[in-house]
Amino acid sequence: MSVIAYVRMVSAHSAKATARRGPSAAGAPENLDPAVIGARVKALRESSSLSLRELALRSGVSAPMLSQVERGETSPTLTVAARIAAGLGLRLSQLLRLDEEGSVTIVRASQRQRGGNRRRGHSFEVLTSSQPGQRAELSRHTLAPGGATGAADDPPMHEPGSRETALVEHGSLTLISDGHPYSLGEGDCVTFDADLSHHFENPTAAEASFLAVVSAGLRRS
Repeated sequence: MSVIAYVRMVSAHSAKATARRGPSAAGAPENLDPAVIGARVKALRESSSLSLRELALRSGVSAPMLSQVERGETSPTLTVAARIAAGLGLRLSQLLRLDEEGSVTIVRASQRQRGGNRRRGHSFEVLTSSQPGQRAELSRHTLAPGGATGAADDPPMHEPGSRETALVEHGSLTLISDGHPYSLGEGDCVTFDADLSHHFENPTAAEASFLAVVSAGLRRS
């Protein structure tokens, strides 16, 4: 499975320059490569399943201007960039990735988000960071005998265009995707459209566990 990786939008030189100028200069798009900004805007728009016209309506920036920005033909002003960010449901610093400390993010074992449903015999922990800009989420799930991650009538949990890949660590599972069952054994790996109704079941008398990676905007038509 491919995972979209974005090029860092601030070079070491420009990051140092921003630090010298102070907070008032942070977020100035003129210091960023228009081609990189454009590629990020396009990727975020498409991962949200928005057309240029829809983003134009949300942001108040005309579709022709958005098209020029996405093609890297023009560098948006601070005001325009802020409107585009708002149209995508982001802060300006998130759009320009100025609030990220570096290209490497570490989540310590003690920092993992944990949850589940004891009644259903399901527990999980999210292994990746929840900070803005992450395009994939890795989680580990454990199912007790007879347990399930959800039910047939549960609505889809993931945004349109999402894809999920799951690897069975141990035990046996059944994936129910869009009403169809798929039997999985230890070591089996499955990839499917995560924006469809789905859940995993453990039909055996032994505990089972699996790893799942959900990536946004990667669904293939």
